[in-house]
Amino acid sequence: MTDFVLIPGADGQAWYWHRVVPLLRERGHDAIAVDLPQSDDAGYDEYAEAVLRATAGRPNPVLVAQSLAGFLAPVVAARTPVDRLVLVNAMVPAPGETAGQWWANVGHAEARAGKDFDLLDDFFHDVPADVTAEATAGTPTGPSETLFAQPWPLDAWPDVPTTFLQGTDDRFFPLEFQRRIVRQRLGLDLEEIPGGHLVALSRPESLVDRLTSVDHTGRHRSTYM
Repeated sequence: MTDFVLIPGADGQAWYWHRVVPLLRERGHDAIAVDLPQSDDAGYDEYAEAVLRATAGRPNPVLVAQSLAGFLAPVVAARTPVDRLVLVNAMVPAPGETAGQWWANVGHAEARAGKDFDLLDDFFHDVPADVTAEATAGTPTGPSETLFAQPWPLDAWPDVPTTFLQGTDDRFFPLEFQRRIVRQRLGLDLEEIPGGHLVALSRPESLVDRLTSVDHTGRHRSTYM
């Protein structure tokens, strides 16, 4: 059995993982999804504490990080023992870089050929209509201004086995864009999975297949570049 701690992206809501958690449990694993702070005063300490509370009583869990949580999961892994980091369509930070600076630093606008962001087309194009309706019905949430403005606090990627999963149909973080960043910043080759940016909502079964096939006892480690 593996303990999975699932960290959502920019919206910060555990609901993002609601189609994944029961599937992991059906396969005999334990899983908990984390609600992240919604205060604009919350920074890395407050965000990390929310995840650390979820890891209590779960020795050496696997942290699964979606999108913006690529900035957060390694900070948590530097503060508590974890078995592995699994990044899903994630942002990969550089030491001292803020989440606000990341976009220009990695050439995100160029990778999208200047295309304006469209919530439904970029995020929900492959998500079932009923799930999309539920996701977009509530009050929009997002990361704190403090988190976006704070430099990433680590000097290097933590010495933890790391797997990077990238949706082949991610329109927000295109595949080849992500392949370049993952190689440059982690020294890893990403692993392709089916689905778009919100793969936990669009292709939960495929994502769970991949999460449960990772060798969580393996010692393959990323080399932070």
